[in-house]
Amino acid sequence: MPEDKPEQKPASPPPAAGEKPAAAAAPPKPAGEAKPAAPAKPAGPTPQPWESEMVTRLRNRYGSGIDPKTYLGQNYIIADPSIVFELLQIMRDDELFDFCVDVTAVHYPQRKEQEFDVVWILYSFEHNQRVRIKTMIKDGDSAPSVAGLWSTANWLERECYDMFGIRFEGHPDLRRILLPDGWKGHPLRKEYGITQQDSEWVKINLGIESGQ
Repeated sequence: MPEDKPEQKPASPPPAAGEKPAAAAAPPKPAGEAKPAAPAKPAGPTPQPWESEMVTRLRNRYGSGIDPKTYLGQNYIIADPSIVFELLQIMRDDELFDFCVDVTAVHYPQRKEQEFDVVWILYSFEHNQRVRIKTMIKDGDSAPSVAGLWSTANWLERECYDMFGIRFEGHPDLRRILLPDGWKGHPLRKEYGITQQDSEWVKINLGIESGQ
């Protein structure tokens, strides 16, 4: 009786002219194999010391009370709160920064003792130069009003008060400018929710439920 031979599968036909042979299937990866670690992000730019003739003059006057920095071409001076008003006056009178572009703030709730940066952005038409003056204050402390130095600061300080709750000592008429006088809360503080409203004010003054 003839011996049975194992069944042979027909060979695959050769690829047609110009056709690439089919790639062999990749072997499966072992279960639980760790993914390669993502490459570390490159370090970003950091503030650097700022040196100029103006900075030298200010250092001679205020010493360690100021910390001049530059970051991506933007020059700024961090000033101690005790000298910031005098510094701003010197910037206007002696350094010829005759236009106050903005008065604003930044909220850092993780900095418990100095939650807020108050920022004055100044411009000199004489020198075609822009500079920022910053000071750090804790929640509840006030910043000096510069409405008497630059008239533009009047409404800018009102907006900063409205959005952050920072009071400006010496302002002639500090009250809200964007929100109604009776509104509760300050929308640019970090703890103020993006959809948060003063439900009580809305109901009393508009006669609807908040979010309606």
